[in-house]
Amino acid sequence: MLDTATNTFEPWNDPAATPLIEFNGVTKRFGEFTAIDNIDLKIYEREFFALLGPSGCGKTTLMRMLAGFETSTEGVITLEGQDVAPLPPNKRAVNMMFQSYALFPHLTVADNIAFGLKRSDMPKSEIAGRVDEMLSLVQLTPFAKRKPHQISGGQRQRVALARSLAKAPKLLLLDEPLGALDKKLRQETQFELMDIQEKTGTTFVIVTHDQEEAMTVASRVAVMDHGKLIQVDTPDRIYETPNSVYVADFIGEVNLIKGKASPNGAGKVTIHWAEGQPALLGSTEETLGDGTDVTFAIRPEKISIAKQRPEAANVVEGTILDIAYLGNISTYYVKLSTGQTIKAQTANNRRISRRSFTWEDTVYLSWTDTAGIILTR
Repeated sequence: MLDTATNTFEPWNDPAATPLIEFNGVTKRFGEFTAIDNIDLKIYEREFFALLGPSGCGKTTLMRMLAGFETSTEGVITLEGQDVAPLPPNKRAVNMMFQSYALFPHLTVADNIAFGLKRSDMPKSEIAGRVDEMLSLVQLTPFAKRKPHQISGGQRQRVALARSLAKAPKLLLLDEPLGALDKKLRQETQFELMDIQEKTGTTFVIVTHDQEEAMTVASRVAVMDHGKLIQVDTPDRIYETPNSVYVADFIGEVNLIKGKASPNGAGKVTIHWAEGQPALLGSTEETLGDGTDVTFAIRPEKISIAKQRPEAANVVEGTILDIAYLGNISTYYVKLSTGQTIKAQTANNRRISRRSFTWEDTVYLSWTDTAGIILTR
């Protein structure tokens, strides 16, 4: 579904949209170990979908089941409405790009791209044209006659991508595809991947443990833990409205404050969290009973830091314990009298500025009643 009013691509919000891939009650066990635990998931055509989670969370197993290298213990996986279980990997409209790229060192860039086409049903007369098209897509036409060792790591990555897309699969699976690249090249390549995915219209499913990568490239992100889907949503909602402490803590930096909530009328909640500290005021759409155990999650960039006590819904006082200068931002680690450390960030938007705060300064941290999220799980 393309909403023409906002020019957004959101088929998952359209009840009439048919998913390209569907997992129904899928479980995968290896002996006594449950790698995938009763997963239901829909992925739509033209999505760039990210499976995100720590090592051992099940994301690679999920991808391998899509590719046909593993079969589910229970449940059904469909591709375009067809149960894929009986189909071997080479009969699925799916291709997989591995982290190692797996290029043939003795073949040229062009021959690497042509390798799968020569073993397909494509007429021989059309192969050269398709290879040229792929070389142009990944901007490697001048390097067609070079061997893999004669090009850079980023270029090898693009050769592997071109080879994977050459047979026009319905679905391309990418297993940590940028893991071997340095940070700057990885960031550049993320945007190239997005551009190529948009141009080809191929559905991409990427497995990554890099939160920044998932948030940059994906239309939606599935955060996984211990074989379960914890939250599936758009990157902005995953960041701004996490559904659990696990997601809030896994994505980006966050301050977590445990306390007991009391309703305060009209969607407002008072959180009692430490003796001698003023109660915090937050907002929630949930109906919480008096004394409910909650965790208040607030991102460092939503917290203001000042030397004078400000007028604000929430104000706490502390001492600067540490400062991390990261060029574009500075993060202040402020220790409260309770012993808890709260992180606050400020943008360094002037080229030359004397730091307003230094170590051991007494400062006030403040935020609005809507700046944080109240979590009950």
